[in-house]
Amino acid sequence: MLVDSFGRLHTYLRISLTERCNLRCQYCMPAEGVELTPSPQILTNTEILRLANLFVSSGVTKIRLTGGEPTVRKDIADICLELSNLKGLKTLSMTTNGIALTRKLPRLKDCGLTSLNISLDTLVPAKFEFMTRRKGHEKVMNSINAAIDLGFNPVKVNCVVMRGFNDDEICDFVELTREKAIDIRFIEFMPFDGNVWNVKKLVPYSEMLDTVMKQFPSLKRVQDHPTDTAKNFTIDGHEGRVSFITSMTEHFCA
Repeated sequence: MLVDSFGRLHTYLRISLTERCNLRCQYCMPAEGVELTPSPQILTNTEILRLANLFVSSGVTKIRLTGGEPTVRKDIADICLELSNLKGLKTLSMTTNGIALTRKLPRLKDCGLTSLNISLDTLVPAKFEFMTRRKGHEKVMNSINAAIDLGFNPVKVNCVVMRGFNDDEICDFVELTREKAIDIRFIEFMPFDGNVWNVKKLVPYSEMLDTVMKQFPSLKRVQDHPTDTAKNFTIDGHEGRVSFITSMTEHFCA
């Protein structure tokens, strides 16, 4: 078993498959991109499987594939297939921007992928292009709908909330949960190396919660799992749910 100094049992492993990405989100990296690790130093399919097997044999039951953008790896389906066959692994997830996801989804599902986190910070195509420095809003929306249709559960939509950019869309995102079985996850804007972080852009959890409560008064907190990174809520009559990731204002170390 993997137990940390706080007495927490760890059953969740994140594996970054690549640094490469097909977007250039302003809060994530500069327009020219970042210096990439030489290919020979990137974990191979065999190395990923070997490491994952060690962790699963130590009690890990969930693996999340991240990047960069994991779908840019040509062997992503093979990786999913081999990981999903590990004895003891219950959940295989992936965090993706959804740009190149739709056509790959059936194969990924067949290879054992069980759940998805799809990043989408705006419902307005022009704002999407401004923030990501690329076109592709429709492709992301298609990926979300395709994931729902294929039965991925859960389908989580990660939305980084930034004042003056998309804080006016919070309730529009929540409205998506009325008919769609998705989890909209509002994430506080965090500083990263290479981004232009300004505390004035931070919309705190308390403000986001108040915004949602005013338009959706039946919003209510649900019991969180001890390992949850988000605060989870449901709304009467809605198929999906709403969550908040409060890494800046109510983080674990506070």
